[in-house]
Amino acid sequence: MSVYDFKVKQTDGAEKSLSDYQGEVILIVNTATGCGFTPQYEGLQNLYNQYKDKGFEILDFPCNQFGNQAPGTDVEVAEFCQLKYHTTFQTFTKIDVNGENEDPLYSYLKSAQGGLLNKAIKWNFTKFLIDREGNVVKRYASQTKPEDIAQDIETYL
Repeated sequence: MSVYDFKVKQTDGAEKSLSDYQGEVILIVNTATGCGFTPQYEGLQNLYNQYKDKGFEILDFPCNQFGNQAPGTDVEVAEFCQLKYHTTFQTFTKIDVNGENEDPLYSYLKSAQGGLLNKAIKWNFTKFLIDREGNVVKRYASQTKPEDIAQDIETYL
């Protein structure tokens, strides 16, 4: 099993298969628009600008589970990111990353390597790095700044 086995919903409600990203290095992030880490959108966009032409993608999954910090509709959240942080990477519909309604993708991400990866997502802007074969290779805490991931991205590109 790999991330390519999952389907997710785009902000317009259409389903997208993650197999569309096969062969890319992917950073999957649960985000929020009203969080102390929200300024990381700028760093994420910088990473995307730097590596997108080398086969790098960022998949943004807004999550309202932590202090209701992702209010608004899916479209409003995506527009906020595009207008305030000039994001051009893909933003998907809001999902739960923990608990009863946890998205299957996040169940997989958290369990992919065992050990610490089995632990619940603690907050928004937790990041997962996926290699070109669809394997989860790294997990980063919310506090990890996007620019601190650049070296790992380069390793897998």
